[in-house]
Amino acid sequence: MSIMSEDPVSPDQVYAALVALRREPVLDPELWPDGPQQEDLRRLLGVLLAVVELEIVASTRLGSDRDTDIAEALLGWNDQVGLAPGLFANVMAGRLQRTALQLMVIDEGDADGKTSAGRMASSMAVVAAADTLDADLHLRSGDVEGVRQALGRAEVSVIEIQQSIHDLRVAIGDAQEG
Repeated sequence: MSIMSEDPVSPDQVYAALVALRREPVLDPELWPDGPQQEDLRRLLGVLLAVVELEIVASTRLGSDRDTDIAEALLGWNDQVGLAPGLFANVMAGRLQRTALQLMVIDEGDADGKTSAGRMASSMAVVAAADTLDADLHLRSGDVEGVRQALGRAEVSVIEIQQSIHDLRVAIGDAQEG
């Protein structure tokens, strides 16, 4: 299922929203003499997404019933997305893919430049979830080959999860290398 916006937002609209939130990125007038352009839209949406996610985290108060706080934010999300299973699954798959990529960022503290085993296991778990959701979307649309491909990717992720968990056990002395 492809998602098409009925009323797509423009880069100017997203930038205006960021200005209203006092979170607009600085646009070098030499690089952007005419302001944000269409090719800037995804990046500006990413900035807006980060602003919203940070605000949600800030509004889920420490020491409170965080589940209730998060549920309230999800009610607003559901009001916007609705109950269409295909749309819901597409939005969730995209969110999972972004989360997985963010988790794969190399740990700054690692001297060898490798992603830590814990972060790798977490990232691959999210990738497995996204690919399994993708398989379900393909199944609903009758695309058997798409299901096979998505399940193959999910299985590779599960193998990586198991290896990374083993690496963590080795690191704490609960398992032998190999």
